[in-house]
Amino acid sequence: MSKFQAACVQLCAGRDVTANIDQAEHFIRQAAGDGADYVQTPEQTSIMELSSKILFSTIVEEAEDPALKRFRALADELGIWLHVGSLAIRTGESSAANRAFVLTPDGEIAARYDKIHMFDVDLPSGETYRESKNYRAGTKAVTVDLPWLTLGLSVCYDLRFAYLYRTLAHAGASMLSVPAAFTKQTGEAHWNVLQRARAIETGCFVASAAQGGHHENGRDTFGHSIIIDPWGKVLAEAGTEPGVIAAEIDTALVDEARSRIPALTHDRQITVERAGEAAKKAS
Repeated sequence: MSKFQAACVQLCAGRDVTANIDQAEHFIRQAAGDGADYVQTPEQTSIMELSSKILFSTIVEEAEDPALKRFRALADELGIWLHVGSLAIRTGESSAANRAFVLTPDGEIAARYDKIHMFDVDLPSGETYRESKNYRAGTKAVTVDLPWLTLGLSVCYDLRFAYLYRTLAHAGASMLSVPAAFTKQTGEAHWNVLQRARAIETGCFVASAAQGGHHENGRDTFGHSIIIDPWGKVLAEAGTEPGVIAAEIDTALVDEARSRIPALTHDRQITVERAGEAAKKAS
């Protein structure tokens, strides 16, 4: 099989874990009912929360996580590959992982990925984020084999680190995933162009489910879940409201794009010379 249907679920998650799971399930069922073989949800599918006190009074360890249990059962029931963009998983008294899960059509966990790059920034709007306050960073890039291709995993802020996606492509990935909760301000400036750049640089499909709208914790996210082909063409894009987008993924387009521009085969090891230092020594 060289073709399959991929769908991205867009959410506006709040603090009520059960309500968030219910909303995600509604759209996952809709996507599967429309023929999706692979369905992806956004970053922080089950809770969007910045407060450490509220977060750690809510989240649990992986084995007890209610969202993961429900989604595993749902993948099994619907017979789909279900990619949970990320869940907040307790790893200690005051630490958590921002962890993605890829579930098989039998409801088994095929892959886990802990977000590597923490969103610790001060935006011009006055918004401040310190993801590392609550979450510990992952240390490993992860790929997972689907029936049609190899998928490279990432989450949100990872999008800004091109070396990660080149690493995934060299490891065999021909589709990249960037489930996210991009801020409205940074999304308006950079979301689309960075998504397309990651596709073009690697000759990969990119599928990115997003959070969108005004959240209970006061945060505004950009939405615009997106699916892009290996030549950088946008196949489907959402607006700002919860819902589903979908597109056919033709894996033959990966080889086609890479044969046209074989940039992955042209990588070289280089060193950097500081010309200023050489000039000082010469003087």
